[in-house]
Amino acid sequence: MDEVSPALESAMATVGDRWSLLVVAALMGGPRRFGELLESVVGVAPNILASRLRHLERQGVVVSRPYSERPPRVDYQLTARGHDLAGAIRLLTAWEANSAPAGAEPASPPRHQPCGTPMEPRWWCPTCGRNAEDDEADLYWI
Repeated sequence: MDEVSPALESAMATVGDRWSLLVVAALMGGPRRFGELLESVVGVAPNILASRLRHLERQGVVVSRPYSERPPRVDYQLTARGHDLAGAIRLLTAWEANSAPAGAEPASPPRHQPCGTPMEPRWWCPTCGRNAEDDEADLYWI
């Protein structure tokens, strides 16, 4: 594979900065107001958060919804595209949880809420109706 996929380049242009994925992750639990996002995304400056929210809104990942006219105030929530991105964030979280360096405290993997079991990502083929093994997957589309 000599070239990087245009789809990957586009995805990185959408969320490839330091804060965007963290903003999306903070919105995975439901709509939040600006101040709530500022508290959730530790370390982000207000001007950077505002910039990332505007960018994610232009990209169709986040939508702002007015909840007060005087003064004008909005909350932010994920669009359908944003919810799809949440799946990728879960995969990144699982990847990090499974690859902690020796001696480091491992991150907590995503868990199935009803039973508490760590979840495992799988590639699923809707045509065959089964999980695809690594040697069966076309990994060169990236």
